[in-house]
Amino acid sequence: MHAIVDHIQSVDFNVGEKTRAYLDTLTKPPGSLGELEALAIQLSAITGMAKPNVSPPHIVVFAADHGVASEGVSAFPQEVTAQMVANFASGGAAINVFARQIGAEVEIVDVGVASTLTLPGVTLAKVRASTANMVVEDAMHAEEALAAIEQGVAAVERAKKAGANCIIVGEMGIANTTASSAMLAAFTGVPVAQVVGAGTGINSAQLAHKVAVIERALRARQANADEPLDVLAKLGGLEIAAMTGAYLAAAAHRTPAIVDGFIATVAALTACRLCPLVRDYLIFGHRSHEPGHATALEALDAKPLLSLGMRLGEGSGAALAFPLLQAAAAMLSEMASFADAGVSNKAAP
Repeated sequence: MHAIVDHIQSVDFNVGEKTRAYLDTLTKPPGSLGELEALAIQLSAITGMAKPNVSPPHIVVFAADHGVASEGVSAFPQEVTAQMVANFASGGAAINVFARQIGAEVEIVDVGVASTLTLPGVTLAKVRASTANMVVEDAMHAEEALAAIEQGVAAVERAKKAGANCIIVGEMGIANTTASSAMLAAFTGVPVAQVVGAGTGINSAQLAHKVAVIERALRARQANADEPLDVLAKLGGLEIAAMTGAYLAAAAHRTPAIVDGFIATVAALTACRLCPLVRDYLIFGHRSHEPGHATALEALDAKPLLSLGMRLGEGSGAALAFPLLQAAAAMLSEMASFADAGVSNKAAP
């Protein structure tokens, strides 16, 4: 992990400021394209290019199981993780549909599914078969968390070699909202009840049980909020660790990474705690319906591009946000200036 962190540098704010000035020469009132202009400035700063290119995008979905699922915190049984991986591999999930819409390749990476998978189209990178039950013991050893982070780095390296200019990270893992909620509560000190949601669709009694399970785990594990790796290893998931590595690698490659919903944002928060410079490389795709997402976004001072009431995961909200990045980049490369178009600019006062 230290090797990739050492390669992360600050975004190029000078190029970003030049883009800000250039936007005011285009045939529109200054600032009239609102957040799209801010996005264009960020893309320029990330890439160091006056006219950035975000295509093609690449989607990587990390899959893993969670030992805490045995506590009955999810509406679905643990075997659904492997079943959904098979669905991803056959192209039938929401993320596959949205990927086809934006011309993105999808890689599915097994970093910790409980069962043995031998599916065409699935990259086998299993660190261990599921985490342990964090109520009873640490979810994983620190070395395993680091190994999963490295698998996330490796996935981005493959994407970059294939020509990716934007990274979208997704996940699949029954009970991973429980792990994410526990991590977020540990990082922020916010009461568990404020960051826990329905996940895959549990009822009010199950929700209260989920809160109690997380509170027990927090008391038992005593994770150090000032040590991101400690929080990740004791309370997190293998796919969350891999996502963390993917965000670190995207920043090291000066490549924009679109952050999906709640689980992805907790992974992004972990990456930023490990290396604060990562924050400026992250573009937040959407605001999830999960209540904890607001807390995670606030911790990162992040404003998502979309708010559609989604809570699916898989990278789905991030994929839906990608066309906005395309539009921001196209604005810089294709829109005429006042001088080019022969249009009179705003009169000087």
